[in-house]
Amino acid sequence: MSTLATTGWAVFRNGDFRLFSFARFLTGLAYQMQAVAIGWFVYDLTRSALALGLVGLAGFLPAMLAAPVTGHVADSCDRRLVATASFGLQAATSFGLLAYALSGAQAAWPVYALVVFVGLGRAFANPALQALLPTIVPREMFGSAIAWNSTLWQSSSVMGPALGGLLYAAGPAVVFGGAGASFALAALLVVAIRYRPAAAIERPPVTWETLSAGIAYIRAHPVVLGAISLDLFAVLFGGATALLPIFAAEVLHVGPLGLGALRSMPAAGAVTMAIWLAYRPLRRHAGVRMLRAVAVFGLAIIVFGLSSSLPLSMACLFVTGAADMVSVYVRQTFVQAETPDAMRGRVAAVNTVFIGASNELGEFESGLLAAAMGAVPAVVAGGVVTVLIAVLWARLFPALRERDHLLKPG
Repeated sequence: MSTLATTGWAVFRNGDFRLFSFARFLTGLAYQMQAVAIGWFVYDLTRSALALGLVGLAGFLPAMLAAPVTGHVADSCDRRLVATASFGLQAATSFGLLAYALSGAQAAWPVYALVVFVGLGRAFANPALQALLPTIVPREMFGSAIAWNSTLWQSSSVMGPALGGLLYAAGPAVVFGGAGASFALAALLVVAIRYRPAAAIERPPVTWETLSAGIAYIRAHPVVLGAISLDLFAVLFGGATALLPIFAAEVLHVGPLGLGALRSMPAAGAVTMAIWLAYRPLRRHAGVRMLRAVAVFGLAIIVFGLSSSLPLSMACLFVTGAADMVSVYVRQTFVQAETPDAMRGRVAAVNTVFIGASNELGEFESGLLAAAMGAVPAVVAGGVVTVLIAVLWARLFPALRERDHLLKPG
């Protein structure tokens, strides 16, 4: 077995890493199941592309507004306990969705209100988890740890939508109940991790300087800024997730089960790529490969938007997931490996806002554009913009384009 493959297995033998990864798997499963149910539930109530976009906006706003506080909390408190409380909030919200579905729901606005709390829970959980991971694996195994963690997370993103679509046949309440149980179990796994911070946590004073330190750090490091902003704008304009209920119902003519299959495809592509990267971590040409992956993502989105064939559409979404995994792998390694431990929570909080902007705010943008010009033109236009962004970022961020090694020597 090669040295790289041995490293890939060794990191997964770390007990704390296994607890961490399985917790992420369960939360990914819960989130994806719930996303399918919420999307179909809201579209059933409204038949509106804009209503689907508002789901994304409701999930994004808490992350954006709370970002300075969430990063400060992750850097001044036990990160396990922060993540545990966040998963507990998401479990409670899932059970709230269950109760509303059983009540004979007629309006969409209570769903948006509950999605705000889902977004708030994720806003606190993500910086804490991103900052926690580098403290439970050795530096030399960090690239493989990122890939393994992404493999399990994306595996949940394959299974979650398919399972959510299947269970939705028994009613949305079944999906919401299963999601709530998964979040609760994940909370128990995280609290069992042995917490070993790089140094004793000192609670920094709550000042604007400490709250905005994550933004200042990213601005001062062009490679990190370029990687985060590239991923932000590519997925913001190129994402098609929010519009999948429309494509499933009106373009491809499949039901909730078909929607679940479509939502699973990007994650299936990401899992395939993540497994490859776990055994063959990128060693050279990291920046160029990230830029190329974003361009491939955009091209696949264009073909998806033009497709009226279910197999071709699923294949395109598979490619988008594989390409996005390369981008995520490079970005996460830059952000987590090169940030000092005392700053990781605040930098991760900013990174979470960027991710939320690309995903949830991107869903809102997709809904608005689709309401104005139709779902198919909106998706195709987004793919074209994504390709142009990859070309533009290669010129705007030469430090990213010229970055060779994934991890700086030493």
